[in-house]
Amino acid sequence: MTRSAARPDRATAAVTTPDTPHRALATEAVHAGREDLAAQGLHAAPLDLSTTYPSADSRAEAARLDEFAATGAEFEGPPVYGRLGNPTVARFEQALARLEGTESAVAFASGMAALAACLLVRHAEGLRHVVAVRPLYGCSDHLLTGGLLGTEVTWTDPAGIADAIRPDTGLVMVESPANPTLAETDLAAVAHACGSVPLLADNTFATPVLQRPAEAGARLVLHSATKYLGGHGDVLGGVVACDEEFARRLRQVRFTTGGVLHPLAGYLLLRGLATLPVRMRAASATAAELARRLAGHPQVSRVYYPKLGGAMVAFEVCGDPHEVTAGVRLITPAVSLGSVDTLIQHPASISHRVVDAADRTAGGISEQLLRLSVGLEDVEDLWQDLEAALSGRPSPTPREPAAAGAAAPQAAP
Repeated sequence: MTRSAARPDRATAAVTTPDTPHRALATEAVHAGREDLAAQGLHAAPLDLSTTYPSADSRAEAARLDEFAATGAEFEGPPVYGRLGNPTVARFEQALARLEGTESAVAFASGMAALAACLLVRHAEGLRHVVAVRPLYGCSDHLLTGGLLGTEVTWTDPAGIADAIRPDTGLVMVESPANPTLAETDLAAVAHACGSVPLLADNTFATPVLQRPAEAGARLVLHSATKYLGGHGDVLGGVVACDEEFARRLRQVRFTTGGVLHPLAGYLLLRGLATLPVRMRAASATAAELARRLAGHPQVSRVYYPKLGGAMVAFEVCGDPHEVTAGVRLITPAVSLGSVDTLIQHPASISHRVVDAADRTAGGISEQLLRLSVGLEDVEDLWQDLEAALSGRPSPTPREPAAAGAAAPQAAP
């Protein structure tokens, strides 16, 4: 098992902007995208569900639409139509850009819609080739390999990125920590190897609480906002944090393809950001302890836990992994991750099923691998449920209180 190394807490690291210098990330998470509320006499961010807006001056609207068509810049003045932009979604975009340390962010209906938009931007410029490092999220892998959007992919390891780049390479894509093996990539080294080709880093697992890829040289930072940014398993969304130049092209693709984030989703994601640092710290502490205990369990052959830390744990079992997912009672056997409750799933059967079996194996995704997304439950309750499922005995629900003087579960040295 890879142990988590000591490192500064990103939640207390300063986030400096021209208007709000030296704010800690935890402070930004609460206040970014909400700075104007007090002046409006509001405390909670408003939810604007309008699909269209009054446009009495049609000549002025024509000029604004021409400007958007030419540049993709955000509209000045009142909104026009929901597919062009929404004030509630814009608040979430502003906040996420602040947390990631980028000029802009563009939100989409899902993480896959966000990735597809990035590919379409580059394909429109004649750059249809992508260099990518496995493993990636299964549907990201499938989108690149299937070529549905006209892309061609070269799979390589981080050391081979520079040699794999061609004149028509539009993007280099990595995910670190990777889904589902939690493999980590040196983003600064990869960004250097990319040269002038934009690096797209999927930061879904780490979130800006644990790392900010833009600081390492990534031009595009992708999130499935469905996961930790929302944090409660009740919202679908995706977002790309990037420079304003690329954001303008993404807005044009979003307008054309219609992959917009619903305003209610934008509202929930903005609310989710406020507690993101607290949730990540709490879940990460529990995940690290569970990884430590799993490493000492006789039915576990290998544990994956990143040096970066985080709330994801992967482990390989000696027996039937399907019996483990069927045996949990407190933990939910379900796809997805990043919620306040703990989820477990078998990647080879679900999240990475769309990836060819040989490619799964090459990416380190074995048939024995399980992926655990750790939530905010008590660590002892989670361990009792996991240990019972691994041992093949019924899990007590609710947790039976320990007898007086009973020893605590023994962890691996």
